[in-house]
Amino acid sequence: MGTRIERDSMGEMQVPESAYYGAQTQRAVENFPVSGLTIPACMVEALGMIKLAAAKVNHRLGLLDKERTQAIIQASEEVVAGKFNDQFPIDVFQTGSGTSSNMNVNEVIGNRASELMGGQIGSREPVHPNDHVNKGQSSNDVIPTSIYVATAIALEKRLKPALTALHQALAEKSQAFDHIVKIGRTHLQDATPIRLGQEFSGYATMVEHAIGRVGQAQQAVSRLAIGGTAVGTGINTHVEFGSSVAQELSDLTGMRFDEAPNHFEAQAMACSAVEVSGALKTVAVGMSKIANDIRWLGSGPRAGLGELILPAVQPGSSIMPGKVNPVICEAVIQASAQVIGNDTAITHGGLGGVLELNLMLPLIAHNVLESIGILAGAATMFKDKLIVGLEVDEARCADYIEKSLAMCTSLAPVIGYDAAAAIAKEAHASGRTVREVAREKQIVSDEELHRLLDPLSMTKPKG
Repeated sequence: MGTRIERDSMGEMQVPESAYYGAQTQRAVENFPVSGLTIPACMVEALGMIKLAAAKVNHRLGLLDKERTQAIIQASEEVVAGKFNDQFPIDVFQTGSGTSSNMNVNEVIGNRASELMGGQIGSREPVHPNDHVNKGQSSNDVIPTSIYVATAIALEKRLKPALTALHQALAEKSQAFDHIVKIGRTHLQDATPIRLGQEFSGYATMVEHAIGRVGQAQQAVSRLAIGGTAVGTGINTHVEFGSSVAQELSDLTGMRFDEAPNHFEAQAMACSAVEVSGALKTVAVGMSKIANDIRWLGSGPRAGLGELILPAVQPGSSIMPGKVNPVICEAVIQASAQVIGNDTAITHGGLGGVLELNLMLPLIAHNVLESIGILAGAATMFKDKLIVGLEVDEARCADYIEKSLAMCTSLAPVIGYDAAAAIAKEAHASGRTVREVAREKQIVSDEELHRLLDPLSMTKPKG
């Protein structure tokens, strides 16, 4: 592969002949050979939107001529469409402001726009990456803006739909299972009966609350740093630039974005990203709990709890024929753990605010957007591969209730706590049921005993 010579303020650089990026991108590629991880495609898309919006606003303000504006808009649209995704090779672990990635986008769009206008790639003419594509901007306001735009889009278009579908599936199971009474468990020990539908209503409500938390966090990333330029003062930009770009981004995405009311907060801190991550962590904790419960309730099939029958999706062992494992639950639990780990990195990223700038923005971007993708994928998999096909062993549920010592709880209001406890202990020692011991002792009539030990009546308060 041939190379060409490009120049930036530090001198000459050899750049791959076929590359649309330029010298600053190549310097970053050589400076940061860390992980092989590059900034997420959805952030590249957001950066393309910002450059498109900036070109429109600069033209409207009389700061950019029509020909360059049209070329930048077309090149930006191609970036948004993913045409140049292979032209963003810089490692996530780079300059903390993300300047390298901002210049990567400026160079790609600048070279493509120059090409569209008949210029030569690498000449920086007639479209210059700094003077025209980055006009009125700084990496210090562009990168946090791109993170928030990409995050808001990913929350709205990926995570919220996935969680909404999961909530619906759990709510449907809650209704379908509401007639099934099973034993409750606290401390992994038998407790009073509960309807399986009630148990699943708790799961559905967890996800419903998760959707609300995500929506609230989404509002936090709707306030954009654009317009603050280098340190939040707005140097080298028009006073209307930030609000106008925010409006253009709103029009492009169909979502509400506003210029941040205080640019010094918006650029020096990343609290909104930390808030989003906190919401994502809470979603992960809830999903892990649901998956772990279902895994326990489906344990067996002969020597476990075995109340739930999980869909068999693949063989479970390379040595034990016929073994089927709760692999979907395990995948959800692992995905949740990764999101929780990402939150720790994002928290450290939030601590990277030093004076007028946060210096861990690429790390924050990678982890927030990865967490959204992981949770969206896990929620969809959980619904499709497990929740929809989940079944119940109703006979086993009924058998566990009848044998449970916790049945004596409903006797306590009638015969007293101590007497009820004595019946439970005798039942346990003799291997009989609470019903059998209570009937033998004739503590109440058979009719009253039947009423007191009716499992369904134990699943709701007394009227």
